[in-house]
Amino acid sequence: MRRTTRTIGLVCAMAVVGVLLAGCGLLGGGEDKKRAVAGMDMQGAAERADGMFYATVGEIKPEIEWVHYTTTTGSCDVTRYWTVMTVVSEQRRGNFLGVVERFWKASGYRIDLVNPSRDMPTIIATSPDGFGVQVDFGYKGQAFFEVTSPCVDKSKVAPPTKMANGRMYEGEIPTPNVRSDFWSAETPVPDPTPSS
Repeated sequence: MRRTTRTIGLVCAMAVVGVLLAGCGLLGGGEDKKRAVAGMDMQGAAERADGMFYATVGEIKPEIEWVHYTTTTGSCDVTRYWTVMTVVSEQRRGNFLGVVERFWKASGYRIDLVNPSRDMPTIIATSPDGFGVQVDFGYKGQAFFEVTSPCVDKSKVAPPTKMANGRMYEGEIPTPNVRSDFWSAETPVPDPTPSS
């Protein structure tokens, strides 16, 4: 019962955040919306989203395995999604999110929401040029990244050109199945030993 109540509370909180972000224009908008990035079309926005994701996962050490998930388009925005295939244990999720948050802050992103939920933690941020970025954990502790563009000029959007660094899956992407000595360890990260 307690788990159901917590899950319902989290769903309600995320719905409120979604409504607020949509109202602020971070999750897309209508055709009549003023273009937020002059001269950029949806393909350019998708490529920018890819670059933001690649830069972010490039900061995560040891390296994690990830795969492209999907691309969606709205009337004037584009969203790219990625799925992390490395098992990130509950004990290491805080470290994982800490690396991401520090990198986003250092890159000038505004942190809009940090949900420290033990089961489904989330960070939502906005880049200086108006892209909405998000990392969250879902079922079986699977991590997901998402980047949504501001309103841009309509165009066709091609799939990402960079190959995923993980295995390729046909059909539905499974829950995380790649073990990491560091990220999958079920112990907290040890405190650094003080120097003498």
